[in-house]
Amino acid sequence: MSIDVHEAIKAIRDMLPIIDPEEDYLTIVAAEEKIAATEARRKKEIEEAHANMKALAKVLEAARVSSTRPASVPSAEAHAAALNELDVSRLSLAKSISDMEGLVASREAELTALKEEARQLEEYDPALEHEKELDGTTLRLRMYKGMGFEPVLDKNGTVSKMVVRAQSGDIHVVPLDGRKTDFEYSQLLWKLSSS
Repeated sequence: MSIDVHEAIKAIRDMLPIIDPEEDYLTIVAAEEKIAATEARRKKEIEEAHANMKALAKVLEAARVSSTRPASVPSAEAHAAALNELDVSRLSLAKSISDMEGLVASREAELTALKEEARQLEEYDPALEHEKELDGTTLRLRMYKGMGFEPVLDKNGTVSKMVVRAQSGDIHVVPLDGRKTDFEYSQLLWKLSSS
């Protein structure tokens, strides 16, 4: 099959308006620059990957070395036995500490109670208490006498009779011999006082 020269020339002439040598040149230069930039980027990525691989290889080797048990480190069984001994020792010490804390708390409570008792004993004045008691008794006797009741004591210091002065001015003597209840005596005394 042969190509007619005239047709080829005509085809080239028809293409002349389409072909722009300057634009084609710029396209080729841009393509070459893009290819060069891509090649440089890939070369840089490959270098970085090699550097990263070397660093990872060093880390792997260091991990391999550190993962092997040195001769100075006891075996897993010996380590477990040592941990068990330490646990037993820890439990024993914890129990001792707990016992001692309980004893200390007991002693502190006892000390606090003794300090409180000592403080109360230091503040307590028997003479003053007796005096207050006597003053109270005297005051109560005066109040009873003011209301018309006067107790009569026997030789043992026990109240044996009650002298009651009635509102009318009459005097009544009521023996307190225990034949009535306290309630009955109080009812009788008030009844005589108000008569």
